Amino acid sequence: MNFASNIILGLTTAIQPQNLLFCFVGVVLGTAIGVLPGLGPLATIAMLLPLTFKVASPDAALIMLAGLYYGAQYGGSTTAILVNLPGEPSSIVTALDGYQMARKGRAGTALGIAALSSFFAGTVATAVIAVAAAPLAELAFAFGPAEYFSLMVLGLIAAVVLAQGSILKALAMVVLGLLIGMIGTDVNSGATRFSFGIPQLYDGLDIAVIAIAVFGFAELISLISEAGTQSTTDAPIGRILPDRRELRQAAPAAMRGTIFGSLLGVLPGGGATLSSFVSYAVEKKLSKTPEQFGRGAVAGVAAPEAANNAGAQTSFIPMLTLGLPSNPIMALMIAALMIHGIQPGPQVMTSNPTLFWGLIASMWIGNLMLVVLNLPLIGLWVRMLAIPTRILSPAILMFCAIGAYSMDNSTFNIWISIPLAALGYLWRKLDCEAAPLLLGIVLGPLLEEYLRRAMVLSRGSWTIFVEEPISCTLLAIALVMLVVVALPAVQSQREKAFAE
Repeated sequence: MNFASNIILGLTTAIQPQNLLFCFVGVVLGTAIGVLPGLGPLATIAMLLPLTFKVASPDAALIMLAGLYYGAQYGGSTTAILVNLPGEPSSIVTALDGYQMARKGRAGTALGIAALSSFFAGTVATAVIAVAAAPLAELAFAFGPAEYFSLMVLGLIAAVVLAQGSILKALAMVVLGLLIGMIGTDVNSGATRFSFGIPQLYDGLDIAVIAIAVFGFAELISLISEAGTQSTTDAPIGRILPDRRELRQAAPAAMRGTIFGSLLGVLPGGGATLSSFVSYAVEKKLSKTPEQFGRGAVAGVAAPEAANNAGAQTSFIPMLTLGLPSNPIMALMIAALMIHGIQPGPQVMTSNPTLFWGLIASMWIGNLMLVVLNLPLIGLWVRMLAIPTRILSPAILMFCAIGAYSMDNSTFNIWISIPLAALGYLWRKLDCEAAPLLLGIVLGPLLEEYLRRAMVLSRGSWTIFVEEPISCTLLAIALVMLVVVALPAVQSQREKAFAE
């Protein structure tokens, strides 16, 4: 099939009534999740993941979860601009200038710029995915066990390097994730590992249960502990559509933000948050009036909003073409594929073309839905901030418990979630980012599998990883990244950047 035929297939799949409905549910729910501070897409996808197996086809499930992800990036900007309360980490940068614009009576303009920038970035990012997916999938077929092993090592190292906070803590979380991923029965020998004689652990811990506990239940504990910090605003929205001068200021910033987001979203450990921070810093450097940033600069809203939306969408590229998650959200997307009996990797394009191209086409439709639906509903999203914690918390608890139980209809999943939730909350207090842990859990079994395959092919010789050119290059890049980030000067600059 040629490119045009693939796009037509994708659009035909995306506009089916069931898929349109689930796309709509995903973007609306994603916007609502983005508006509510603290309750992010990761925890929500973890809660909904088991339910998608019961109520949706694979196409509809992936379309809904994807819409929830990029919809949350859009929703986070609303409260960031109106009440200086970012609903998502990627919207922290948007709040710097968006809230200042709101204080000057230009809240509607800031929201309009954010919406248009996000739609432009989403359209471009969707095109990038459609164009880049096929060549990358073809390249992936040339990968052997050694190349896949090295690629996953690079992904884990990149997750460590790009994680916030201490490098040692991020590395420790990756190693812990790899160890958790080893729980269960060894496929080759049939011996059980780390099961402690508990039959329910013979098949390992389900990633959805771990995600629900570490991100869902732990999020609930944080929400309860921070009750009373929500804010509301009565500031007038004002004019939504920007004038020509504002569009001239926003357009180049949105274009550059789209480029940064499209590139950084593909990187392991990258995604929406990193893209928004980098694009804002670049715009401030390039601006002829950098002193205006932080005081209501239009470019300070357009660039990060374009970057986080583009980064959120292009992070699907390595997941769809290589079966490699670039961030924890993509790790859950891989889990969603597996729940529906689909093996992630380059074969998805050929074995499930309707899912592959339907998901890509749905991203453009979902971005259009976000623009058409959300600007008129701004008042509704703001009023959601007034939902008291005593109402929100039981609802989250119920969905988390249902999600954990429904994985295999076992109360054991709920009991095991309790200590994991306590650990998740403790990691937050210790500034140990849990994202590398999830990547380690997902990639651990695959890493072991490809390592064993490579060793069988080489008859036990470790030189296979440096003899193969692609494998050697990937390992060299990983080593260079680890050495560079360990340098004292780089560490200090990195800590300063994340602190800002």
